[in-house]
Amino acid sequence: MRYYRLPGGERSATDSLVVVADNGTAYDLTSASPDLGSFRALARAANANDESIDTIARKRLDDSDRIDRDVLEENAIQPVIADEVWAAGVTYRISEEARESESGKPEVYIDVYESDRPELFLKATPSRTVGPLEEIGVRGDSSWNVPEPELGVVLHRGDVVGYTIGNDVSSRDIEGKNPLYLPQAKVYDRCCSIGPCVSTPETITDPHDLTMSLVIERDGEMVYEGSTSTGEMTTSCEELVSYLRRHNNLPETLILLTGTALVPPETFTLLEGDEVTIDIDQIGRLVNKTVTV
Repeated sequence: MRYYRLPGGERSATDSLVVVADNGTAYDLTSASPDLGSFRALARAANANDESIDTIARKRLDDSDRIDRDVLEENAIQPVIADEVWAAGVTYRISEEARESESGKPEVYIDVYESDRPELFLKATPSRTVGPLEEIGVRGDSSWNVPEPELGVVLHRGDVVGYTIGNDVSSRDIEGKNPLYLPQAKVYDRCCSIGPCVSTPETITDPHDLTMSLVIERDGEMVYEGSTSTGEMTTSCEELVSYLRRHNNLPETLILLTGTALVPPETFTLLEGDEVTIDIDQIGRLVNKTVTV
């Protein structure tokens, strides 16, 4: 099943956790139980009862208010507030080639691509992360900025509980000058977007068999379009999660972005006002406009 978050309104000052069930109907789980006001709360309930997230949700469907799907799609906000967002690099061949091309030290990325140990880095904190229809940021001191559409793995207390879409917005010229500038190229205001929902492992049985697409529009015209499959990943989600757990005290809720295979040409850079649309099978569509920060 897929889990969304709706902002509080006239009927309730608190946000609502909405699930799209197997039959395609959307249910407001928070209307059945105020204790289920977030995906994190639902994951805690699943842990406490030693049951899956979907099992806990199904028990509440009959008592939950139904939500119009159009209202859900138009108003959904960041589905889960992760304590940290991490990301992986050079997990696809094309990403390794692009990082080589942008860098004056290409051997660094060749070594990572061919190594057993993946590149993992802290991408964003909650204050730097936005949700659907919010603005992603590009650095004002960078002349080459790109979106990076990625499958996100959602972890709760170290276990995989779902998948989402992430946009690892990056300043390629800053990183290209020196790999040690990676934190500045990756971590800044509005550098990451997450959404529109979290799909559970019951829905996504194979995260390495999903179609992912990227469309960028400028002034109503498409300036980039591409698609790929997560099957092109050379490092599995399981391997990435395994390395992230090693000797690392993970927070309660965390999202790990798994790398990108959709790289716009070197002549392209994001501009303020550009609209970025990412689609991933069985999850949905994440749309963001762009602003300079």
